[in-house]
Amino acid sequence: MSKPVKAAVLSAGSWGTSFAMVLADAGCEVTLWGRRPEVVEAINSTRANPDYLPGVELPENVRATVDPAEAAAGADFTVLSVPSQTLRENLAAWTPLLAPDTVLVSLMKGVELGTTMRMSEVFEDVTRWGRDRIAVVTGPNLAREVASRRPAAAVVACTDEAVAQRLQTACHTPYFRPYTNTDVVGCELGGAVKNVIGLAVGIADGMGLGDNAKGSLITRGLAETTRLGLAMGADPLTFSGLAGLGDLVATCSSPLSRNHTFGTNLGKGMTLQETIAVTRQTAEGVKSCESVADLARRHGVEMPITETVVDIVHEGKPPMVALKELMSRSAKPERR
Repeated sequence: MSKPVKAAVLSAGSWGTSFAMVLADAGCEVTLWGRRPEVVEAINSTRANPDYLPGVELPENVRATVDPAEAAAGADFTVLSVPSQTLRENLAAWTPLLAPDTVLVSLMKGVELGTTMRMSEVFEDVTRWGRDRIAVVTGPNLAREVASRRPAAAVVACTDEAVAQRLQTACHTPYFRPYTNTDVVGCELGGAVKNVIGLAVGIADGMGLGDNAKGSLITRGLAETTRLGLAMGADPLTFSGLAGLGDLVATCSSPLSRNHTFGTNLGKGMTLQETIAVTRQTAEGVKSCESVADLARRHGVEMPITETVVDIVHEGKPPMVALKELMSRSAKPERR
């Protein structure tokens, strides 16, 4: 009888905990690292994470620890789900603790400020490991719905198809259906840029602009993502799949989306600081909009919706002024 797959999940936030549950339901032995002792104690004693997923019972084969070395020991897969802008610092501390043959898995959807690196590139840069040991899980995966075991699909991306298939097996459950993809660049860009477009749609909803505006922003936001992806060597078909359109629609239409909710508050007239104050969890697009815009400039790609989000979030431009400027851009063919 084969030994069960061992997985370490480094972060006991909502998505980290939800994915730990998925892995456990698929038959893995899962160790979940949490920064706060009270969260770890609650998980081990009550089988629940009351701070992030109240009311969700975790499987018996999920245990928690505050010791990252204990979590990482012997893991076949080491899954990271920390805020994207803290990844480099955390991973530098954790790399010496990692099992020698583990596969690093990113649940994060962001682009690093300053370097404009995708999360898998930060993995490579910090660990000096090859791309065949680095994978990404992405798609329309709102944590609360996954934790409720509602049907969801995802993409497991790795440049090595065999590694992607191993991870696919490790997280395939009756309610969570992963597909493989070798286009890591496209999958990561889809996840990062959809957070920015989610902010834009949230702002529009907060302003009461209606469903025509929402549909237009989603469609043109996807066009921006695809343009950038093509410039960076991604497969354009990736953006019509789960990592692109699927994730974008879920983020732009659900009240469970952190980025959409953050944008809605801005559109209703709250300041950036007021919105941050009422937001408990990280809305990745708030910081990544700057790095995505920087990445686009480096590749000579025009991304007007992304630039508009940067203007509103970080430059303090009133949403109505930004809207008028966006709508008054020169007319052009759709496929350009």
